[in-house]
Amino acid sequence: MLAGDLYHAGAAEIQDALLETSVWLRRFHAATGEAPEVLRGILAERLCSVGDDAVIRPPFHCDYGFNIELGAGSFVNFNCVFLDVVRITIGAGTQIGPAVQVYTADHPRDPLQRRAGLEFGRPVVIGAHVWIGGGAIILPGVTIGDDAIIGAGSVVTRSVPAGATVVGNPARIRG
Repeated sequence: MLAGDLYHAGAAEIQDALLETSVWLRRFHAATGEAPEVLRGILAERLCSVGDDAVIRPPFHCDYGFNIELGAGSFVNFNCVFLDVVRITIGAGTQIGPAVQVYTADHPRDPLQRRAGLEFGRPVVIGAHVWIGGGAIILPGVTIGDDAIIGAGSVVTRSVPAGATVVGNPARIRG
């Protein structure tokens, strides 16, 4: 799974990791209202890395957590969903609005493989000082360059160059 190869989502090891994450997420959500350092400490227990002063505001939902890297000073607002079957990297100083969804999980185009329950993942990389408006959706395999802006509600289907502003569904560079 972590290598981007096909895997079966029902495999026991994967189901165990999902259960562990759901227990951890309940603890994280129960800490709502605690000091930022307390929330960061809970995040650091499960996430791959948590930079100084990084913030995720609960509620937050993810598959595993251990595939998420948060850069220093990054901010993830309420109600975001990160499907992290492979790495999601968020650069320093990036601001992510409420209800943003970041997907790394993908499905084979071959219907027989889909019927067999096979999936795969493609990493998402979000650069430094990116601003992602509320309700945006970032699809598997997308890279967003430093200082880019993603308009609220946009569906990002392709990589975004550094400094670009994209809006719409599918997101397109705004002139």
